[in-house]
Amino acid sequence: MEIRIRRVYESPEETDGFRILVDRLWPRGLKKDEARIDLWLKEIAPSEGLRKWFGHDPARFPLFKERYLQELKANAAVVSRLLEIAHSHRVLTLLYGARDPEHNQAVILCEFLQRALQAKRKAKKSPPRRVTKEST
Repeated sequence: MEIRIRRVYESPEETDGFRILVDRLWPRGLKKDEARIDLWLKEIAPSEGLRKWFGHDPARFPLFKERYLQELKANAAVVSRLLEIAHSHRVLTLLYGARDPEHNQAVILCEFLQRALQAKRKAKKSPPRRVTKEST
């Protein structure tokens, strides 16, 4: 299972797998039929207030990341839905509209999902711990 990120304005590729737009707003100038988006998951995007505050200012990115991660943790139902989608596809591509490929919510979301999936894999692999009483 692989999670990728791409700018939504880039031409879709067959290797993209399941494509999810993770922006709250539809990308300007992009026709829906040209985008080849499988799902527009607005609810996973940063809140309107956080998005406006960030304003794509790289200097604000560390604090934006911290606040967006808090929003993701508080949005368990949508995160859970996205993780289920991720499990059912070999490749998941998170699409974003921002011009900056390093300072956007898709970068943060991708990292967050990869950690969550890794934690689930670890939990499945480790056997339950047995508590034993030692005699003295």
